Parts: sequence; structure tokens; C-alpha cells
Amino acid sequence: MFTGIVEEIGKVTNIRNSPKSSILTIKGDKIFEDLKLGDSVAVNGVCLTVSNLEKQSFNADTTSETLDRTSLGMLKTGSNVNLERAISANGRFGGHIVTGHIDGTGIIAAIRRDERTVWITFTAEPAILKYIIEKGSITVDGISLTVASLQPGAFSVAVIPHTEKSTTLLTKSKGEKVNLECDILGKYVERFVNRNEPKKCVITEKYLAESGF
Repeated sequence: MFTGIVEEIGKVTNIRNSPKSSILTIKGDKIFEDLKLGDSVAVNGVCLTVSNLEKQSFNADTTSETLDRTSLGMLKTGSNVNLERAISANGRFGGHIVTGHIDGTGIIAAIRRDERTVWITFTAEPAILKYIIEKGSITVDGISLTVASLQPGAFSVAVIPHTEKSTTLLTKSKGEKVNLECDILGKYVERFVNRNEPKKCVITEKYLAESGF
């Protein structure tokens, strides 16, 4: 589990591609303080397992599912990536619950600078947008962000200077793809509410009373 608080920006130093998978070699600094073989690292928000570890770099395997669902297939040698180790039991929970299991990708539709804040608007598929709420949390390329506003087919976030400096988000341009992970709580609530309902569930006062609320 992660928090969406990026620890550092790493660099892809090598990519070995196969027809349905790839092996990434990523160089970093801070995350290697206690990184071990088999540990989980969020790479642009995607949970990957350390399969080989050297002094300041690690290898991670990506499957066809990962390449189909995320933007990792677009990485090149020299690409910068956001890195976060899995949260430790005694760590501060500064962001929100992030699993590293990407729901899909979004597209940067607009970037607007407003003094020290940068507003970014993303478009996404309805299957993703239905879980996004105003003032809720969203993970974009591994970064925990607050949804500032919702529009038809899109949502916007406000990026502060620290996030701009500490992540790769504002190195991207309009039209580029980003990884999106919605807040997991909404997905679980939907599943629990609908799991025993053969038809579309409509939550009413009567339904809540019959369910013990």
C-alpha cells in the first residue's frame, strides 16, 4: 500500500521489451535507503516488484495487463518517473490509500498557470469518472491530489509549487497520457451495495431502514 506522496524522481536507464512484457531498470537515490529484493515500489503510480537490486538501481517486470492498463509502455530510456516505496507501519499517512493498481489512463486536456498554482484538467472514460468526486482524492501518476472540480467528461486539480518541484507531473504536455487510480473506498462501497442486487440498486430511506441503518 502507498500514500501517493512521491519520495523522489527516478530515471529509466534500460528497457528490455518482449512481445507481451518488459523489464524496466530504474535508477534512484532516496528509496534505496532500505529497499530489498521483492519489495513493492510505485512507479508512476503502478505497483511493481523489485526483481533485481543493485547499488542505486532496480529491475521490475511488467506484464501485458500492466502495459495494457497503464502508460508504462510509453516509457523510454531516459524517462523520469515518480517513485514511492510501500508505506511502513510507522510511517505518516500524508496522502490517501493508494494500492498501485491502476484503474486506467487519462489525457491532459488543459494546463493553466494561476500565480503559484497550476490548474490541470484531465479527460477520462466514464468508467473512471464515476468514482471521482469533487474534493475527493485521485492518484495521478502516483501523486495523491485533491479533485478541485468536475466537468462533463473531465476533472481538474490544482498543483502547488511543492508538487511541481517534487514530481514529473508538470514536465508533461497537453495530450499526454497519465495513470489514474480512483479512491478505493468508493469502489468497495459500490460493490457491497450492489453485490446482492440483481437489478440496479436505488438507495432510499426504506432501503436503508431495512438494511439496519
